[in-house]
Amino acid sequence: MKRCCEGVGLPCLFKGVGMASSQPPKYLLIFDFDETIINENSDDSIIRAAPGQALPEHIRQTFCEGFYNEYMQRVLTYMGDQGVKMGDFKTVYENIPLSPGMPDLFQFLSKNHEVFEIILISDANMFGIECNLRAAGFYSLFRKIFSNPSSFDKRGYFTLGPYHSHKCLDCPANMCKRKILTEYLAERAQEEVEFERVFYVGDGANDFCPSVTLTSADIAFPRKGYPMHRMMQEMENKQPGAFQATVVPWESATEVTRYLQDVLKKC
Repeated sequence: MKRCCEGVGLPCLFKGVGMASSQPPKYLLIFDFDETIINENSDDSIIRAAPGQALPEHIRQTFCEGFYNEYMQRVLTYMGDQGVKMGDFKTVYENIPLSPGMPDLFQFLSKNHEVFEIILISDANMFGIECNLRAAGFYSLFRKIFSNPSSFDKRGYFTLGPYHSHKCLDCPANMCKRKILTEYLAERAQEEVEFERVFYVGDGANDFCPSVTLTSADIAFPRKGYPMHRMMQEMENKQPGAFQATVVPWESATEVTRYLQDVLKKC
């Protein structure tokens, strides 16, 4: 079963180095970032750069479910007020560890880059993702990175914006990964690139939303015991067979590597 897919033109995305091949890639591989590629939530990690490595209670109390991006904007303003600079954030991001087995998975993908088109969809921020992936040596694997825009203003404050607006009732106000993925596939289709299968590696509730659009030819890799995995299990219990993609939970990304190796052996 083949599907057509390629895309550009969406805001806040940039191109990696990979995919230099005369043959189009056979598979689309999508990664989340926080607690998937890296073994932490990067928004929590940067608090290590704050005074006392903690936030005051009056900041933490401003959190509102579904509006995390706005909350992080307030956190970053507070940190700027405390004198935290770009270099401080960069150091934290560069030192966040990758999840177990992720370096091996990325090495495997580097050796098979002509087969996989790899994108990243994350509700983190562009600056943090780039810092981490460049430090780890894997930035060039990704054809596109979709995340919240971020920069440093003339005061030196780290600023964060929303990725887009959408009408999905299940996702935070600043990002619906299903909308991003659907638009990406549609735009790839316009460029006549065909993917035989789609693979999605994630962990969070916002990864469950796009995974519901996967077909029976596709594979969802939820991190075992995390919200994405639990929501898949709940859906299967309530509506057996409603989730179409094959579900392959993982604790170490080595399990993802083995599965993809098996896929290539069957080509």
